[in-house]
Amino acid sequence: MNTFRMAHFRWLLVASALLAGCGALPAAISPTSSPAATVASTDAPVAAPAAGPTAVSAAAPTLLPPEDSPANEREFKTDFSRHTIPYREILSGGPPKDGIPAIDNPTFVSVAEADVWLKPNEPVVLLEADGVARAYPIQILIWHEIVNDTVGGVPITVTFCPLCNTAIAFERTVDGRMLDFGTTGRLRFSNLIMYDRQTESWWQQATGTAIAGALTGTQLVFRPAAIIAWSDFKAAHSSGTVLSRETGYQRAYGQNPYPGYDDVNSSPFLYHGPQTPGTLPAVARVLTVNLGGEAVAYPYEVLQHAHVVNDMVGGTDVVVLWAPGTASALDAGTVADGRDVGAANVYARTLDGQHLTFTLDGERIVDQETGSEWNVLGQAVAGKLNGKQLAPIVAVNHFWFSWAAFRPETRVYTP
Repeated sequence: MNTFRMAHFRWLLVASALLAGCGALPAAISPTSSPAATVASTDAPVAAPAAGPTAVSAAAPTLLPPEDSPANEREFKTDFSRHTIPYREILSGGPPKDGIPAIDNPTFVSVAEADVWLKPNEPVVLLEADGVARAYPIQILIWHEIVNDTVGGVPITVTFCPLCNTAIAFERTVDGRMLDFGTTGRLRFSNLIMYDRQTESWWQQATGTAIAGALTGTQLVFRPAAIIAWSDFKAAHSSGTVLSRETGYQRAYGQNPYPGYDDVNSSPFLYHGPQTPGTLPAVARVLTVNLGGEAVAYPYEVLQHAHVVNDMVGGTDVVVLWAPGTASALDAGTVADGRDVGAANVYARTLDGQHLTFTLDGERIVDQETGSEWNVLGQAVAGKLNGKQLAPIVAVNHFWFSWAAFRPETRVYTP
C-alpha cells in the first residue's frame, strides 16, 4: 500500500473502533447428496468425523518462559503466564478488545430476501452441517470478522481475517464446553488473534490453536468453509439461509474498508514476521491444503488457467476445481465491484469406492471415468453421476505471506 492508502487504512481501523460504540456489545460436514465423510487438513488443523462434532483437548504444550503481558490486565483476564509464542510477535491492529464486534446472535434470511442486496458475483462463505447450508456474506464478515453460530446442531464459529483473506470455520466446543469468540484487536503476522470469552485464552485464526491463556495448546476442529459466488450458492442451495444484515450494528455493509489491499504488487499491512519465501509475491492469492503431514499451496494465477488440478497431498488423491465469477472482496470500493478472481475448492477424488480423474473439456469439468460434468462445488450436474457430491477437503484461501509465515515448508503447486 502506498503512503496515502496506509494512512487511510489506519484511519479506518480507528474509525472501526469508534463505531463499535454505536451498538451495544452482545454478551462433520455431510455432503449434499452423499454420505461420504469430510476429509480435513491440519496445522495441525483437526477435522470432525462424519459422525458428528468433536473437541480437541489441550495436549501438554511446550510453554515459553514468562514475559511481560501483551495486554493490560484491566482489558483481559487471560493467564498470560501460559503461552507458546513470543509476545514480541503480537502487534496492535488499532481497535481495542471487541472494537471489531463479533456477531453473537446471528439472524438469517431466505435466499430470496438476500437476493435483493447481494449481487451475483459477490463472495460468500458456504458452510454445511448435517444437511443445513448457510451463506455468510463477506460484505458482513469484513466488518465483524467473527460469527458465533450453531449450524445443524453443531456450535461453529465462522471467521474472516481481511488482512490475510482467510475465511475459516471452527467447531467451538472444547472438552464439552461451548466457547464464544471475540476479537482481541491484536495481530500476529498480520493475522487475526481471537479470544474466547469463557477463559479469555488467545487463539490464532490461521491455525485454530490457542497461543496464550488457560487453553494454550488446544487445537480447534476445522470445518470446510468455501468462498464462492452468491450466484453459485443460490443455484445449489435455494432453500439455504443467509446471514442477515440486521446485526444490531450500523455498518456500511457492501463497502470494502480495505480498497486495493489485494494488489499483488503491494506489501501486507502490519506484517512483522518471517521473511516471505520469494516463490510467489507476498500478496499472491493461494488456496492451501494441509493433509497427512504435507502442506500445499495452489496459486490462483495457476488455477485460473488450469481450472482443474489432479494432485496427491499427504497420500490422498485430491482434485482442485476453479471457476470464474467470484469477485475479490478486497479490490474495489465495494465488495461486489471487485475484479473477478474466481472460486476454488478441493475435494477427494474417490467417490463411492471409485477413483476419478478430472479434466477440462472446453468450458466443462468432466471426469474421465464416466464423462459426468461437475461444478466448482464438487457436484455432478450431468451424466452418469448426476446428483453425486464429492467429499470436501478443508482448504483455506490465504495470501501467500500469511500461509508461508505459518507453513514455510509448503510445496507450491506448479503444472
